[in-house]
Amino acid sequence: MPRIDDAGLDLLFRKARTQNGWLPRPVEEAQLREIHDLMRMGPTSANCSPLRIVFVCSEEGRRRLAPALSPGNLDKVMAAPVTAILGHDLAFHEHLPRLFPHNPAARSWFEGKPHAEATAFRNSTLQGAYFMMAARAVGLDCGPMSGFDAAKVDAEFFPGGRVRTNFICSIGHGDPAKLFERSPRFAFDEVCSFA
Repeated sequence: MPRIDDAGLDLLFRKARTQNGWLPRPVEEAQLREIHDLMRMGPTSANCSPLRIVFVCSEEGRRRLAPALSPGNLDKVMAAPVTAILGHDLAFHEHLPRLFPHNPAARSWFEGKPHAEATAFRNSTLQGAYFMMAARAVGLDCGPMSGFDAAKVDAEFFPGGRVRTNFICSIGHGDPAKLFERSPRFAFDEVCSFA
């Protein structure tokens, strides 16, 4: 495979930042569809694809989300053109006959099994990371966060208990004036080893 160029690496990683404020520029539905079309191609266990997304785009949607947000996240979510609620479908295994057709037993690996919820959470987290990379790839900024009451979000946006919220991520065009200084990162030798 060819190596991505420096401009692409900057866009996705080196110059990408977690946004704390937003410019008043819209995000189009076509961009949201493009993000999904890209992120869905990332690998998950047995192609289980448990991520479910609610795009909060309207004032009514923001009003419904607001009571679940921590005070530090309220203003930035209210100002964001879109906030994605990223959840995981606990019954993802129902779709495995279609998503993993070359192994008819795949559904039985998870249905009624105690590890199914961890599988849903783990793989929706992977897909959430793909989501952010895809958003950046199409020219949008991201503001992922976990400062919210998940039970309130679930009750409001995922009633019935089949889907549970993993995290939320505002997307749009970030306001560079509201960025924090970049925080330190670990060096390779601090966190990596060989076996």
